[in-house]
Amino acid sequence: MKSLNNSVLREPGMPLLVIMTVLSFSGFAALLPVAPMWAIEGGADAGGAGLVNGILMLFTVLTQLLVPSALRRFGWEPVLVTGMILLGLPTAGFFLSNSLGSILFFSALRGLGFGVITVTGSALVAELVDPMRRGQAIGIYGLAIAGPQIIFISGGPWLAETVGFGLIFAVGLLPLLGVVPAYLLGKKAERVPKSEGKPPYGQLVRPVVLLLAVTLAGGALISFMAQMTSSAGLSTIALLVLTVTTAVSRWRFGGLADTYGASRFTWPLVVTTVAGMSLLGWAVSDPDSTIVAPLLIGAALVGISYGGLQNLTLVLAFQAVKREHYGSASASWNVGFDAGTGLGSILIGAIATAFSFSTAVLLVGAVSLLTVPVALRGRHS
Repeated sequence: MKSLNNSVLREPGMPLLVIMTVLSFSGFAALLPVAPMWAIEGGADAGGAGLVNGILMLFTVLTQLLVPSALRRFGWEPVLVTGMILLGLPTAGFFLSNSLGSILFFSALRGLGFGVITVTGSALVAELVDPMRRGQAIGIYGLAIAGPQIIFISGGPWLAETVGFGLIFAVGLLPLLGVVPAYLLGKKAERVPKSEGKPPYGQLVRPVVLLLAVTLAGGALISFMAQMTSSAGLSTIALLVLTVTTAVSRWRFGGLADTYGASRFTWPLVVTTVAGMSLLGWAVSDPDSTIVAPLLIGAALVGISYGGLQNLTLVLAFQAVKREHYGSASASWNVGFDAGTGLGSILIGAIATAFSFSTAVLLVGAVSLLTVPVALRGRHS
């Protein structure tokens, strides 16, 4: 496996893609759990804080729908560079105010940039690497995404509370350093071929539905783990467990998908999501005394399914289309990912405000349960 992964990294453009991805997702991940905290610092309630990542993902999704046509019209270089600037520069606005309105405004601008980077990044994996090793390449790309998430999603809330929010906001500017690798990568990538006919969106429904459900769970936990547990230290450990298992799972399932096919692993991972969210709902049932063991086991289970299904559904999406539709497959996949993340943030914030975090977590787990038939449908392919 090691030699195969090394050969994937030697593919032209892959090192630049990894560098660009690490810088962009460092800026993104640092603010994902901290921006809602900054809103609460400014007086927002759980519902208002939930809107922060919801707005971020709304504008991300709206942008993702436009990226495939932008790539065909303008080419890789201007699209990639613009995406890095839009993701990084608006972060400076967080230094100015913690009012909910300003946080939502700058989050929306960052969403424009993140929409570009997510679609182009995953599409470039398909462009740069032979389909026989695509699962491994997606795994390496996933590690470049997950590495910053391990550091900043788990440690960001603790750093914000102990060192200060300013440090996290500075990390949020890192995508600006990614402008150079983005430009160089754009010059290496081949021109996107003109689309012949409409993309086969019907064939993308299954992977997108499975992805949306698991990111609903992941987005809920990332946005509100700090608020749903009884201590900052415990939430940090739980987020660390979640992000580490996500990273390892997304990487390792790449090789399994190349060897055995992606479909046979989807339904066990959906069941794993349901089990993990059930344990988490039990763990946070008492807001003043979180139960440690089910919290950490539940976070690990959700992390395994969260990472594994990210890899497998992207493999399935690219398998469903021809090369001229890679951009549309990437956009559809990313819409599912980010819509799930944003809806998870909004949904758990709204339900927690009306009822409790325990109820919210259990209801999000029930959504994953409803997707078991979808996962089972392609288990033999």
